[in-house]
Amino acid sequence: MMSVSLHLHQRLEQLLFEPAHQPPVALLRRLLSLLRYPYALLRDLLSGELNLRAMSLVYTTLLSVVPLIAFAFAVLKGFGVHRDLEPLIYEFLYPIGAQAGEITAQIMEFVENARGGVLGTLGLAFLVYSVISTVQKLEESFNFAWHVEQPRSVMRRVSEYLSLIVLGPIFVVLVLGLFGAMADLRIARWLATHEPFGTLLVALGIAGPYLVVAAAFTFLYLFIPNTRVQFKAALAGGVVAGLLWAATGALFAQLVVASTKLVAIYAGFAIFLATLIWIYLSWFILLIGAQLSFYVQNPRYLPAGQAQIRLTSRLRERLALSTMFLIGRSFVAGDTHWTLQALAERLEVPSSALASVLDSLETAGLVLATEGEQLVPGRAIDRIGVHDILTAVRDERQYESWLLCRARTEPDADAVADAVDAAIRERTRDQTLRDLVGRGESRES
Repeated sequence: MMSVSLHLHQRLEQLLFEPAHQPPVALLRRLLSLLRYPYALLRDLLSGELNLRAMSLVYTTLLSVVPLIAFAFAVLKGFGVHRDLEPLIYEFLYPIGAQAGEITAQIMEFVENARGGVLGTLGLAFLVYSVISTVQKLEESFNFAWHVEQPRSVMRRVSEYLSLIVLGPIFVVLVLGLFGAMADLRIARWLATHEPFGTLLVALGIAGPYLVVAAAFTFLYLFIPNTRVQFKAALAGGVVAGLLWAATGALFAQLVVASTKLVAIYAGFAIFLATLIWIYLSWFILLIGAQLSFYVQNPRYLPAGQAQIRLTSRLRERLALSTMFLIGRSFVAGDTHWTLQALAERLEVPSSALASVLDSLETAGLVLATEGEQLVPGRAIDRIGVHDILTAVRDERQYESWLLCRARTEPDADAVADAVDAAIRERTRDQTLRDLVGRGESRES
């Protein structure tokens, strides 16, 4: 039975991802190309990693929801619109049923206490830490979806996270206020009394909150990952995640109403349990949209998904030489624009795989990362030998265990390996990164 299931799985992957097995009809090929995305998302969901990260974000949310809202209230109070945030909290909790109003009132009471200055210096420091750690945890989850190994630097985290926390609530309240202002315009009232404009306005009023959610998701997909995200990819993820969130919310609300046994079994804990499940589903949907936006921008990763990518020794050497060549050439030209993400896009490899190569080069002192996460040569390029580059990625002693360093290999086999090392050393002995860069310049000219 297992062999039959494995065979069907292989056949399905061949049909979706291998051109030789796809049907000759163009319409069917187009349909299969679209089916790759839900298949890849379902495969990633079954692997369990996104599920674990969503559960981790639920725990973080419980610690940080009050600090986040307190900060948002503090910002919006300066504009006199701080009470407008309370309906948004209620709308988010609406799917859990009639208790949404009660939970909203309790959250508002907690927020008032947090803003009342009763916490002291230590409590305030904990609130600030909770806010920063929440966004950091979200960035880590998004970076996982985007195969990004390197997080933001500490300075970028503080500045960009605080900017998001300050400007995010203002943007949401302004958008909702704009909807309300448009409804009060004379032309809007005239349109409401004339068909089909009246029906369209009613539909827009119903869809307005979900459009705001889709726009918020799109903004998060653009801003949070520590890489360059195309607007098309972020929009696709935001729209799909927004639709999923709306549909899941409506379905969850019906389930809560129908689940009388839940209240009978858990009594007063039923509200808390329903809230936890809804928060988990919300984070889960947000991560699904992030994964989808990655696939839209990088469709070549659809067959592999989140599977761990292992580089062969030969590919590591080629990537190391190409990386040092690009960094050295840009440095000679007076440009230092290369980052891990830029190199990964240029070399068309996952940044998570290229990160291990860069780690080896940095450990060997051949590459340095600036405060802005830009990569420069670790020393003068005429003092970086080609053999040094190859040795950095071939002789990774920092990754070898104590046992592996003392492995009892056979002398005859060691002699062959030593002869190969000697041939490589002799062939690259007099070549430097300067020579490699010069060879590229002469070829281009």
